[in-house]
Amino acid sequence: MQVMKINELSKTYDEAHGPVVERVSFSVRPGEIFGLLGPSGCGKTTLLRVIAGFETPDSGDILLNGRSIGSIPAERREIGLVFQDYALFPHLSVADNIAFALRGVSKQEKRSRVAETLSLVGLGRFGERMPHELSGGQQQRVALGRAIAAGPKIILLDEPFSNLDASLRDATRSDVRDLLKKTGMSAILVTHDQEEALSISDRLAVMNEGRIEQIGTPETVYHRPRTPFVAQFLGRTNILQGTAGGREAETPLGRLPLDREAHGAVLLSLRPEHLELLREDNGNAPATVLVREFKGHDITYRVQLGGIEYLAHTEYYRSFHPGQGVRVVPRAPAVVLQHRTWCTTERETPEAVE
Repeated sequence: MQVMKINELSKTYDEAHGPVVERVSFSVRPGEIFGLLGPSGCGKTTLLRVIAGFETPDSGDILLNGRSIGSIPAERREIGLVFQDYALFPHLSVADNIAFALRGVSKQEKRSRVAETLSLVGLGRFGERMPHELSGGQQQRVALGRAIAAGPKIILLDEPFSNLDASLRDATRSDVRDLLKKTGMSAILVTHDQEEALSISDRLAVMNEGRIEQIGTPETVYHRPRTPFVAQFLGRTNILQGTAGGREAETPLGRLPLDREAHGAVLLSLRPEHLELLREDNGNAPATVLVREFKGHDITYRVQLGGIEYLAHTEYYRSFHPGQGVRVVPRAPAVVLQHRTWCTTERETPEAVE
C-alpha cells in the first residue's frame, strides 16, 4: 500500500541547462518518513515544490492514495507543508497560527482542534504567545502543528532544521520524528544533511543532478552504496580500484572479500570504520600515519600505503601518532560500486523493496 507515488516526474526551467528534475520515481508508505537527500542544487527542493503544486511538471504524475493530483491546485491537494523558515505569521498568536489552517469549520470545532493540536505538539500552555516569544525548536513545532491540524494525507518538510542552532537541532529532530510517528502521519523530508537523513528517515533517496541514484533504508544505503557518489556523499569512504574474481578482489590493500560476486575491473568502497590499524614495532610497517583527528568518541587517521592515502577510524582509546608505522587490516567486505547509474523505478534498486 502506498500513500503517495511519484511517477517519472521531470521539470526543466531552461532548456540550455537541461532538466532540474529528471524522471524521478518513488513511493511513500503509510506512516513512513521518506528522506530526499542530496547536495544543494541537486533538484530536491524543486521536486518538493512540484509535489506540493507550486510548480508544474513537464511530464510524469503524482498519485495520492491512488488518485492523480497533478492537475489539482496546491490548496486542494491535502498536503501539509513545513517550510525552512517556518512561515509563521508574526502578528498572530501561536493558537491563531494553527487556526489559520482550519478553514471551513465552526468556531467551536476550530477551538477544539487548536487545543488538541497544541497539546499534541507539547505547547498547550503557549497558545497566547507570539512566535517571537518562542525558541526556534518551539516555532518548528508550531509550524508542524499547523500542518497537521488540517488533516493532510502527507506532510512535506523542506530543510526543517537548518535554521536551528546545533544544540537545538538534535532534540528538535527527535521531537518531530516522535510526533510524526505518534500521529501516524506520512512525510517527505528534504535535507542536505547526511546525519539528519540517516537518523530521521525510515527510507531515503539519494539525489544527484536531478535524478535518484539509490533508494533504501538508511542502513542499506550507508553500508551498501550503489555508486561512487552515494558512497562519498553519505559519510566518508575509501574508493579503491581492483580486479575481481568471484567474491574476492586484488587491490592495493591486498586481497579483499567482496559484498557480492564480481568479475574483472571493479571500483570498491570501504568505510573508514571498516579499516583497522595495528601496531608494527619491528620497523617493517607497510603504512605510515600522516594525520590524526581526535573526535572524542573516536579518532580518524589518514594513513599512506604504497603511495595511496586511506582514512581509518579507531576507538578513542587506540591512539597512534603521525609518522608511526602501522598495518592496515580490512575488517569488513568491500562494497562493489556501479559506475553512474540512475534509479528510474524503485524496483531497479533491490534495497528499495526490502
